[in-house]
Amino acid sequence: MHARAVLTVERGAGGRTVVRELRSQSPLSLVPRRGTAAAADLAVTVHMVGSASTPLAGDDVELDVRVGPGADLVLTGVAAAVALPGTDRPSSLTLRFTVAEDASVQYLPEPTVVTARAHHHTLLHARLHPTARLRAREVLVAGRAGEPSGRYRGTVRIEESGERPSRSPDMSESAVRTRPLLHQTQELGDAVLQGSAAHLAGRRVLGTEVLLWGEDGEAAAGSWWSLTPLAVRGSLATAVGPDAVSAQRALAEAVAAHPGWTAATLHKRPARSPGTSGTAVRALAEEAP
Repeated sequence: MHARAVLTVERGAGGRTVVRELRSQSPLSLVPRRGTAAAADLAVTVHMVGSASTPLAGDDVELDVRVGPGADLVLTGVAAAVALPGTDRPSSLTLRFTVAEDASVQYLPEPTVVTARAHHHTLLHARLHPTARLRAREVLVAGRAGEPSGRYRGTVRIEESGERPSRSPDMSESAVRTRPLLHQTQELGDAVLQGSAAHLAGRRVLGTEVLLWGEDGEAAAGSWWSLTPLAVRGSLATAVGPDAVSAQRALAEAVAAHPGWTAATLHKRPARSPGTSGTAVRALAEEAP
């Protein structure tokens, strides 16, 4: 099954973000949040809904997301994705984000379960303006309970592209640059690799979250999680766990250690924000001056 989807959001009147273009087809449906809660939020939330059994081997799904200047998008899942075996061809999911000046994206899908004999590929490619912000999560579950993992290969490629003020007197006031911020590939399906302390250490669930969201601070680590600043800007949170609940709890602790995200959460959302546990937010609020 082949499917293409497009989502474009822009900043509208009063500073609220609105959906300008939305096209999707089975097995992926895009559903904007409605109602009183949506009307009260300046950001727009769009849910990704699987409208068929997917990803099934041979499926090829692409999603192009464009976020205009000053717009804020939260793109979430509503249920775990279960990668299933099928034909000899792997299933694939490709997401492309273009995030303009002073815009932000939170990409918060539910976990992906890679079942035995499945073969699934993903690519997340984001191009950001130097003033744009991005939060992108991935939670991988190596097989259902009592079964080995299928094969999985996922790549995250994030680039910064746009005008940035030049500090050199020999150059013009601004220069257009494109530079990589993160290029990472994760793989599942090799039992020896998954048992290694450098990978899953025998645990079933791997969670990662990229944060390009204000100040990065120093590296930090806790029980089964770490937060590592990237070379140019941004940080990478990583966590492992025996199950999805434990891994996501550890990942939330890593995200809570990020000073830029913490400051934004406390300033804008004293209550629970998407993808951050209530316990983590309450702890941060108690520590805040």
